[in-house]
Amino acid sequence: MGEAMERHYGGCLCYGPPIEDGFYYDASIEGRQISSNDFPALENLMNKITKEKQPFERLEMTKEDLLKMFEYNKFKVRILNEKVTTPTTTVYRCGPLIDLCLGPHVRHTGKIKAFAVTKNSATYWEGKADMESLQRVYGISFPDGKLLKEWKQQQEEAALRDHRKLGRDYELFFFNELSPGSCFFYPKGAHIYNKLIELMRSEYRKRGFQEVITPNMFNSKLWVTSGHWEHYKDDMFLFEVEKEQFALKPMNCPSHCVMFLQRPRSWRELPLRYADFGALHRNELSGALTGLTRVRRFQQDDAHIFCTPEQITSEIMNALVFLKDIYDILGFELTLALSTRPDNFLGDIPTWDEAEKSLATALDAFGMPWSTKEKDGAFYGPKIDISVTDAMRRKNQCATIQLDFQLPIRFNLSYVTADEGGTKSRPVIIHRAILGSLERMIACLTENYAGKWPFWLSPNQVMIVPVASAFDEYGLNVRQQIWDAGFMVECDLDPGTTFNKKIRNAQLMQYNFILGKRKGHFASI
Repeated sequence: MGEAMERHYGGCLCYGPPIEDGFYYDASIEGRQISSNDFPALENLMNKITKEKQPFERLEMTKEDLLKMFEYNKFKVRILNEKVTTPTTTVYRCGPLIDLCLGPHVRHTGKIKAFAVTKNSATYWEGKADMESLQRVYGISFPDGKLLKEWKQQQEEAALRDHRKLGRDYELFFFNELSPGSCFFYPKGAHIYNKLIELMRSEYRKRGFQEVITPNMFNSKLWVTSGHWEHYKDDMFLFEVEKEQFALKPMNCPSHCVMFLQRPRSWRELPLRYADFGALHRNELSGALTGLTRVRRFQQDDAHIFCTPEQITSEIMNALVFLKDIYDILGFELTLALSTRPDNFLGDIPTWDEAEKSLATALDAFGMPWSTKEKDGAFYGPKIDISVTDAMRRKNQCATIQLDFQLPIRFNLSYVTADEGGTKSRPVIIHRAILGSLERMIACLTENYAGKWPFWLSPNQVMIVPVASAFDEYGLNVRQQIWDAGFMVECDLDPGTTFNKKIRNAQLMQYNFILGKRKGHFASI
């Protein structure tokens, strides 16, 4: 695709990596805007390239020679100067195209039997809003045409299930440029939101969690203490208050540490389980915002468990059981993975090894298969990542369970042990979210159910349709009784619509029950 873009548009190619659903190429093109109208021309060029069976040749070249070769392309020069620290590096040649790449590749272009240019978008160099604007083209390829056909059918079905479309069609939620990345929930969408919170609150009471409320904004001193200022500052909304730097909170854990610190703690209080539904804000790049799946303002079913080292395995087990119980209700299948120490970790390696071992022990005891994601943990501790599989067999990551030995050290948390001398010991924190971001979970549920919500969660539970206007008063009476019982119910009294049309409209809106009046004088439906 890079060769086709270079031949069709000219300009300067930038990064062109593989991604989960195919690949993309970024390009800097002066005076021309890429559009979907260009896709057939690009695909025709790509088709010619595959028929030519151009070999992919791996070449090792000196950095000095590459700087001369790419002197026309400031982006490649920048990559060479900033990313390449060795005297030589590799490029691949494919027809007239030569580009920086570690490889490997298929033997030649003829191995690619089916492909498609899928979409285009605007972006910034390395995703940074203060850098150059670029244009991005996405594509996908397969070893045979049958797989491409199946993929296109899946994409058509996915487009019908797109939560952004269904959110508009069913009046659940919408977005507005006046607050990018922050969702407006209509009453029906708010009903779903609140039902999910109610589900979690009902389980919290059974499982020993206590709900707390914490502030939305904090002095930067909190984030310096927690370590987020060093690692997360660029993703926070910052502002000044009385000459002090403040930020909207992007997560709840530091504030829960402040709460733990307010008085001496005893071993008798542990495990202490704090739950928080507070609003969080993260300064996501505008180009990364994607409906409800990537937002700037969101809420989580966030919880932090302060426990002793001896309680780790049992608390992780309890969290996994809690997780499975909730996801069974929602109808999702689980996939578990242990994410280990990243390169930018805080703390010492022995502590990390101990934390990873504790999580692995709990996963083994839980009994479900799990995998390892090397170097994918949070900077403060390893975690269990949970992916769910929806009706389209797509995987989405919502929940997480993270073990943290670092925050208790940074906040100097302690509790009095059971020893006679009243010695102090350091607690461990378990970060736990079951639904994860409520916004992302609602996106997943919307696409999974495709408008056919289970009754307990449905915003369209009951529609009353009187058979004639003479029975409108009775219909309203029935509506009120059902409403008073706590259900979402409406009554269609539109005089300009026939009875059958009202029934059909209610079916299209996926009402769980459609009630038509038959014998009003017997107070029956």
